[in-house]
Amino acid sequence: MLMLTKQDIKKIFSMKDAIEADKEALRIYSEGKSTVPLRAKIDIPKELGQSLFMPAYVEELDAIGIKIVSVFPNNITLGKPSVPAKMVLMNGKTGEVLAMIDGTYLTQLRTGAVQGAATDILARKDAKIGALYGTGGQASGQLEAMINVRKLEEVKVFDIDFERAKKFAAQMQEELAHYFTKIIAVEDSNMALIDADIITAVTTSKKPVFDGTLVKKGAHVNGVGAYTPEMQELPESIVVNADKIFFDTAEGVLAEAGDLIIPLEKGLVSKNDFDGELGKVILGEVKGRESEKEITLFKTVGTAVLDVVTAHKIYQKALKHHVGQHVEI
Repeated sequence: MLMLTKQDIKKIFSMKDAIEADKEALRIYSEGKSTVPLRAKIDIPKELGQSLFMPAYVEELDAIGIKIVSVFPNNITLGKPSVPAKMVLMNGKTGEVLAMIDGTYLTQLRTGAVQGAATDILARKDAKIGALYGTGGQASGQLEAMINVRKLEEVKVFDIDFERAKKFAAQMQEELAHYFTKIIAVEDSNMALIDADIITAVTTSKKPVFDGTLVKKGAHVNGVGAYTPEMQELPESIVVNADKIFFDTAEGVLAEAGDLIIPLEKGLVSKNDFDGELGKVILGEVKGRESEKEITLFKTVGTAVLDVVTAHKIYQKALKHHVGQHVEI
């Protein structure tokens, strides 16, 4: 079994690699060539915690995997991560465990990359200005994905805590300096929207984080953070005004994403207003952006297929470059 840490992955697997892996995963999912059982959840009342088990099988790659993610808020007092995660990759031909991979970094990478895939496919080619809402654990991957697929001159970052936004912007300016994008923190959420060509929200907010009526024609919007029926980071106005709306998986979004569930329940939109899965666009079965003036919207809640395909690609590169630690059990 190969053990791969965050540092191991960063040596061999770039954001561009992850974006291409996610495009492949979305295509496989939309073709119906993967098996994704419902995730299992175990509540741990004693610790106010919960453990989630997310399995998938991808026949095309002979890959099986299960990501184990736990949410234990009391870990902070112990000096441990509150959301520890590990990815177990298995051989689809033999059932043997091939690798144990840092699941926290894998999640950050593939979640940033799925937005990057959508932005690459749907955003205008001449996009110059970006807006990012939220500076939590997923934000750095989201920011890098945006500037990886488009040569953005500037990205404006907003967080409800301005000091945190400033700290994040300064850190990212240093870490992502090789992209030559100016990253600045703004105090007002709507200031970030000024001239924004690409807008990404990655928060757990239960109320919209920006004014959808200020989104300009031709913009592309990504909703990444809200993953329960109660969360709603995207304003209803942008859902109503978007010319095209795409999902990572229709099943997941329509079951879990308050961003779409709430306006659906209010009758502001219907399922007929949705254009379908991004994988169908990749397959050429559904049209993506058709004009420079269209507002496109992408909503993701994640799927274990993204984890398995990305983990498989990481494993293959790790073997090729002799990275990681082999463990006999």
